[in-house]
Amino acid sequence: MSNTRVHTPAVSVLSDFREITKMRLAISVVFSSVAHYFLGAEVIDFVTVLLLAIGGYLMVGASNAYNQIIEKDLDALMDRTRNRPLPAERMSVNSAFIIASSFTILGLIVLYIINPKTAMFGAISIFLYVSVYTPLKTRTPLSVFVGAFPGAIPFMLGWVAATNDFSIEPGTLFMIQFFWQFPHFWAIGWWLYDDYQKGGFFMLPTGKRDKGTAVQIVLYTIWTILVSIVPVFGVTGKLFLTPLAGVLVFALGLGMLYYAVNLYRKRDAASAKKLMFASVSYITLLQIIYVLDKFLRPWI
Repeated sequence: MSNTRVHTPAVSVLSDFREITKMRLAISVVFSSVAHYFLGAEVIDFVTVLLLAIGGYLMVGASNAYNQIIEKDLDALMDRTRNRPLPAERMSVNSAFIIASSFTILGLIVLYIINPKTAMFGAISIFLYVSVYTPLKTRTPLSVFVGAFPGAIPFMLGWVAATNDFSIEPGTLFMIQFFWQFPHFWAIGWWLYDDYQKGGFFMLPTGKRDKGTAVQIVLYTIWTILVSIVPVFGVTGKLFLTPLAGVLVFALGLGMLYYAVNLYRKRDAASAKKLMFASVSYITLLQIIYVLDKFLRPWI
């Protein structure tokens, strides 16, 4: 029993640190950035990969910490967030701000070491997320549209880190993530609609779990699929997919579309939850296919 009492505070501090920086989300963003570095790099520099992973984590962690500072009182109203470190008063706002500001400064420095463009896009992402998207969440459903911009930047960040250039290739990657976020976050907004209402968040395009929202989810899912297979046609510069990879990505997209149509048909929380998980699987497997296609292409 004594060992448990000794270690509990340390475990709690570590758990709160993971929560304030949303470690799982930050790691998924790092995965995307690194995957797209592999896509863009002609020669893999593992020092750059390490810097990108560290800088990406710091920037996402900072954004999440700032977000939780701003939404502390609203988080206390919702079941899924009331036990976060700030509303539960296990961490002070000052401590969270120190983490957020330290992560911002260190993250920008690390990304700048890679190249200035990477740092610039990282700074734009954190500014839009904290200063524009977060305040709009309680004001208008358009917040999801605004939030899709900083949300899509990490998807292209790896390519910019690899090439020190922004052109059609990272622009295409940006658009894939941009469109994908709408069915993904609207599925979450539908699934957790009642909880979001407690906090006063407007997440669905019509403001309601209705046919209009369901139709838009289906349409944006289709747009996501179409943009994802554009590289097959050789119009996106060095970002290219073989026909086989394109078929695999398209098949994944049809799977996600199935769940979007299912939500349109049933319009219930359970279907929205299934679509949310399907969308996560889609974007993860898509990136794996893109990277494997590049490196296996010479042997296919």
